Amino acid sequence: MTEVRVPTLGESVTEATVATWFKQPGDTVAVDEMLCELETDKVTVEVPSPVAGTLSEIVAAEGETVGVDALLASISEGDAGTTTAPKAKEAAEDSEAASQSDRAAEPSKSVDAGSEDIKPRKGGEAVDVMVPTLGESVTEATVSTWFKKVGDTVAQDEMLCELETDKVSVEVPAPAAGVLTKIIAEEGSTVEASGKLAVITSGDGAAAASTAQESAPAPAAAQSGSGKDVEDAPSAKKAMAEAGLSRDQVTASGRDGRVMKEDVAKAIAAGASAAKTEQKPAAPRAPSAANDQSREERVKMTRLKQTMARRLKEAQNTAAILTTFNEVDMTEVMGIRNEYKDQFEKKHGVRLGFMSFFTKACCHALKEIPEVNAEIDGTDIIYKNYVHIGVAAGTPTGLVVPVIKDADSMSFAEIEKAVNAMGKKARDGKLTMADMTGGTFTISNGGVYGSLMTAPILNPPQSGILGMAKIQDRAMVIGGEIVIRPMMYISLSYDHRIIDGKGAVTFLVRVKEMLEDPRRLLMDL
Repeated sequence: MTEVRVPTLGESVTEATVATWFKQPGDTVAVDEMLCELETDKVTVEVPSPVAGTLSEIVAAEGETVGVDALLASISEGDAGTTTAPKAKEAAEDSEAASQSDRAAEPSKSVDAGSEDIKPRKGGEAVDVMVPTLGESVTEATVSTWFKKVGDTVAQDEMLCELETDKVSVEVPAPAAGVLTKIIAEEGSTVEASGKLAVITSGDGAAAASTAQESAPAPAAAQSGSGKDVEDAPSAKKAMAEAGLSRDQVTASGRDGRVMKEDVAKAIAAGASAAKTEQKPAAPRAPSAANDQSREERVKMTRLKQTMARRLKEAQNTAAILTTFNEVDMTEVMGIRNEYKDQFEKKHGVRLGFMSFFTKACCHALKEIPEVNAEIDGTDIIYKNYVHIGVAAGTPTGLVVPVIKDADSMSFAEIEKAVNAMGKKARDGKLTMADMTGGTFTISNGGVYGSLMTAPILNPPQSGILGMAKIQDRAMVIGGEIVIRPMMYISLSYDHRIIDGKGAVTFLVRVKEMLEDPRRLLMDL
């Protein structure tokens, strides 16, 4: 008998969670064949079989927490392995034969269509649908929407449901083709990383389960024609509430006419305006507590908003945040943009915007003032010899900051393409953890919403964030004359623990100089 134990998990990691068993007691295993998968707070570890034989016993079940060198299972080697498996097989065959005999002796029974799940039939393989890897430091998620219901036939890689974490939305594809026989985590429930979401029956059992579902009588609610309203996706409800949209302004694409989150995003992109239902004026009456409550609505904060609130407050509590302001004459940038925008779009397939100018200007200024591109780690300062620019983007579900990696080595066209691609992924809820992490500096454009002046909060652990405001014509004195120029206020919020006033002001002045004379960007001045 050979013991299977938890391997070394890495520096400072003392325990792990058993995520998935790939083998069951009685299964024959080969040397180095994967037995199970463990998850730690940093990595996923696969545990191979140390010997060839038969898996005799599983000591640590899925979901259990185990320490380093803890016993996971035991394997029978040699003759023991050759005898255990046949016995298990014979027992399974006897059980199946008895089950068939019982079914032949009993009268046929109808399938309860309202049951919680559909039992797998002979020949079908039960495949677990697990929570995918959610990303670094993300341990749980909320089940936002199920696109399929119990009894539906699914294809491999077809989207089953959508999860919401405090950072991104994650779609869960079907690991195999078959029939969805059981939903374990309902909409609105919280699931942990590597938790089980549902069960799919594949193979012959899938066909049997699908046939049983089709032949089952319709639920009583449907027979009675109660006309129950279709329940929209929770994420769609929140997005509609935040955007001020009513349901009839959104074209539903989900099952049974359900409004999905992406439907709301499309409605907003199409310029749908908020339209509140007109209410008849009520007769004047004395205010009461019950009346006040009827005019209020309590909605649970999304994980994204909860995380934003926590991180912003942490930044204020931790960093010594100061903000310095300046203003930029956008005449030269607007002139270049108007002169070359058609040629630029024709050659590169993307419009020339202002973000590429600001990104380029910031990259040059960050090289001159490296502490703005650094971060504090305990008592150390980490200077970054690369520039990953985070670009804040508003979405129906809140503000996100996707990151453009190595922006300092990109051309104007590459930056515009990256900004557009990240913006589209943000609006569609397709951002991944890799898209959201690793930023060294952030640009926030409050001007698109009409802000005249802004002092943004740091995005920790970064030490600086540039704020852009709206462009507005103002009277300026140039060469002793009053002229009208398109002006923009810009700001730099910075961590005074690492960046002093001189560095912050110098950085913002360099950005101003390069935007007012874009030729500096070409000559690296």
